[in-house]
Amino acid sequence: MTDADGAEQSAAISTRLNWLRAGVLGANDGIISTAGLVVGMAGATTSRAAILAAGVAGLLAGSLSMAAGEYVSVSSQRDSERAALETERRELAEEPEAELEELTELLVARGLGRELAREAALQLTERDALKAHARVELGINPDELANPWHAAFASLAAFTVGALLPLLAILLPGPPQRVPVTVAAVLAALTLCGLISARLGGAPAPRAVLRNVAGGALAMGVTYAVGTWLGTNGV
Repeated sequence: MTDADGAEQSAAISTRLNWLRAGVLGANDGIISTAGLVVGMAGATTSRAAILAAGVAGLLAGSLSMAAGEYVSVSSQRDSERAALETERRELAEEPEAELEELTELLVARGLGRELAREAALQLTERDALKAHARVELGINPDELANPWHAAFASLAAFTVGALLPLLAILLPGPPQRVPVTVAAVLAALTLCGLISARLGGAPAPRAVLRNVAGGALAMGVTYAVGTWLGTNGV
């Protein structure tokens, strides 16, 4: 395997890990936001129909909002990358020698000797000048620009999967068990999400799990208190 092939394989693995991490975080958002909503509703009413309506509305609103936000964000990123690639393509056509020297200097800055950097720059330029400059200078792989539709559907799916857990947990038991069962299921799921995100990010697991569980518990505690107060006062 050549160094270039190794670099491409590492970049591909890194991209997959980023997508997996984003999926875990999207599911985590779905769990917490929907859990807070349905637990709050359970504090206000025992009506399964009302809780279901609120939970489904929250799931749809949250997932569509996530998808729209991700689409806009990735579209903006993609437009910026395309503009940068177009500028680089024009500079390569107009000033090839200057661009070759620039690539050489970039490789020198990364630790290569001057002669080796020059030789590497020449070989990379002969192979694919635009791709070489995109990778080394811009940090972009022109063959793998982010797809906004993929990002949008991935966010929608991740949020929906996460949101289904608290929604099912609150609806299946009878009224007395709804909140305890939901809280237990949500905290277990948040623990798992915290462990996975810590593993993917190489961070300490206990701290990540504690943050995740504490955030979810706080969200459910606040919304349940507010829901109970509103239900008791008939607001």
